[in-house]
Amino acid sequence: MPTPSLTSSPIRRLTLRDLTACADLSEDRGWPREEHKWGFLLTAGKGYGIDDPDGGLVSACVVTEYGPQDPALAAIGMFLVAGRHARQGVGRRLMRHVVSAMGTTPLTLHATPYGRPLYEELGFKVTGRAEMVLGHFTPGGPEPRIATRAATAEDLTAILRLDEQVFGADRTHIVTRLPAFADQLRVAEEGGRIIGYAGAWPNMDTQVVGPLIARDTSVAQALITSLAAHTDRPLRTDIDVRHEELLTWVKERGLEPIAFNSVMSYGITELPGDWSRRFAPVTVAAG
Repeated sequence: MPTPSLTSSPIRRLTLRDLTACADLSEDRGWPREEHKWGFLLTAGKGYGIDDPDGGLVSACVVTEYGPQDPALAAIGMFLVAGRHARQGVGRRLMRHVVSAMGTTPLTLHATPYGRPLYEELGFKVTGRAEMVLGHFTPGGPEPRIATRAATAEDLTAILRLDEQVFGADRTHIVTRLPAFADQLRVAEEGGRIIGYAGAWPNMDTQVVGPLIARDTSVAQALITSLAAHTDRPLRTDIDVRHEELLTWVKERGLEPIAFNSVMSYGITELPGDWSRRFAPVTVAAG
């Protein structure tokens, strides 16, 4: 059982003032501190946490809502419980609070094997799977025939339109933050029309590829190749396992499989949008 003080401690909204405490919590559980990602999520989404009477946070998570008014979807991520308070019901209490606070809004999250039993207990169902791959990208094979270039401000309207079609909900508050968040934001073009876009953002010593939205596998390959050509860091990304051809291709070019996450949903049987053009999320924490 959790200690009485934790049972009664209020669950509160987190802000950027809690950035260091969130990073400390990540470090406590053996995760990278990921302050850049925490900052992005705390400004684009809603953070929830429980304070530790001894300082810092006992538990935290971030909810990212999608849709201009009533959310069409919300993603739960960065769910953590301090090691000294693990398996005492604290995390369950926080997750129950978040699910209740979101009311009838459909929810999604990426679950590790460790976290999946709790989410299943709360009513989440597995609706998909993503594979994390990591490594230095080595070009090979035929050169991509799809033209790619750095995105400009003039591309934003077309990117937003394409993103909403593919994701199935309005992500304006996420997409418009990408130029400041990502080191790279590139588009693929054909006949003057944008047929895909991708970002690469810094995470410790890697570049995370996400989002990755593309008309088909060949466009996704061209975007990854162009992102890799503009960084010396290893690439990391989480690819929907239904994209078998792309997974095979990146592994042939030096990216190694690291882990699998279960994509889980609550209140819906499958995610909205067009999965065939949705190859990787901005980050698994944001769905």
